[in-house]
Amino acid sequence: MARSKKCFKCMAVKELKEFYKHPQMGDGHLNKCKDCTKNDANSHRKNNLERIREYDRKRGKLAHRIKLNTENTRAWRKEDSRRQKAHNAVSRAIKNGRLIKLSCKICGNEKSLAHHEDYDKPLQIIWLCQSCHKKRHNEINEMIKKGKYNG
Repeated sequence: MARSKKCFKCMAVKELKEFYKHPQMGDGHLNKCKDCTKNDANSHRKNNLERIREYDRKRGKLAHRIKLNTENTRAWRKEDSRRQKAHNAVSRAIKNGRLIKLSCKICGNEKSLAHHEDYDKPLQIIWLCQSCHKKRHNEINEMIKKGKYNG
């Protein structure tokens, strides 16, 4: 069985693991490499952004999606109740003026979120935009895997 394959888009020969699995293809993998597939998907989204956003808004209002979102939220809250308590404490502190929402500490984006390094210290937060917040959580998850996180 072949261990490599040629991408029809970039013409590069790559290992089979660099191609998405696809049950209808002869070798069980797509004929376009993962990099080219991702580039095409990103390009399509960028060129059709408004149409895709409208589709996403409609899809988010479907009954089964709402139910799934509710179930995920309940599971998230049940997993660690300190998170919800910390989020509520931040909301109250902003409303009563004890906390002032700032720009992202990393990139300066004005649309920021409160990030908690430690949920036991609910008002000790770092303001991060959605993108930087996601990156920070990925960093934390990597540290947890390596046993190097104390937060």
